[in-house]
Amino acid sequence: MFIESPKKTIDKSPEEIFAFLNDVNNYKQLMPDSISKFEILSDKRFLFALKGMPDIVLELKNSVPFNKVVLGAASEKLPFTLTANIKELTDQSSEAYFEFEGEFNAMMSMMIKAPITKFIQTLTDNLQNI
Repeated sequence: MFIESPKKTIDKSPEEIFAFLNDVNNYKQLMPDSISKFEILSDKRFLFALKGMPDIVLELKNSVPFNKVVLGAASEKLPFTLTANIKELTDQSSEAYFEFEGEFNAMMSMMIKAPITKFIQTLTDNLQNI
């Protein structure tokens, strides 16, 4: 399953956005209002839960300076990645969006597609406000 959020223009340089997204402490600011739990587990790992959903542990997997930050599920039960893509528009503005990619059975895909789509859209919307 592949889901891409809409692209948003952010009044920050790619370096600023990249630095923000490379710090797991900052993800709490991007979470939707429906978050019921957020916990930092290490400098590369955090746990969150949305109301009515199980806890999810994400960890920083890799990054490409000023262009991409890849988070992945720490559990192998639900293997997926969440990638933030950053593109410079001007010295002080960038375009950013999130991509979700995971391998799920058809039933699971049907159940999670709408909530995941809304979730990554919210992350992108909230990134505009950093």
